[in-house]
Amino acid sequence: MQDKKCKVDIDNRTYNFALEVVRIVRSLPKETAGFELGKQFLRSATSIAANIEEAQSAFSKQDFIYKMNISLKEARETKLWINLIRDAALMKGEAERFAYLSGECQQIISILIRIIKNSKL
Repeated sequence: MQDKKCKVDIDNRTYNFALEVVRIVRSLPKETAGFELGKQFLRSATSIAANIEEAQSAFSKQDFIYKMNISLKEARETKLWINLIRDAALMKGEAERFAYLSGECQQIISILIRIIKNSKL
């Protein structure tokens, strides 16, 4: 369904991405906005890696594609939370960190699109 190098890359990238999100969510302000946005951000970001892991044990090609599509949806949602938290200035002085996360999330989205397209061939 996907070559080994690509599988390792997406597995590692999404795991490390989720780990970085966990670290960021821990440092969000302990107010309503920080808590609520952090909860959504954490859920969607960790779901990317979780669904990719589930896809590795898919029952069929269609099931694999379905789970990868869920990961793609979660990645797109995560991109929204990154931008919203950044633009709401919930973590001042972290522009570089959010630029990295935004770029990494966009690369994950691109990889997932490629995996899904190649899996449909």
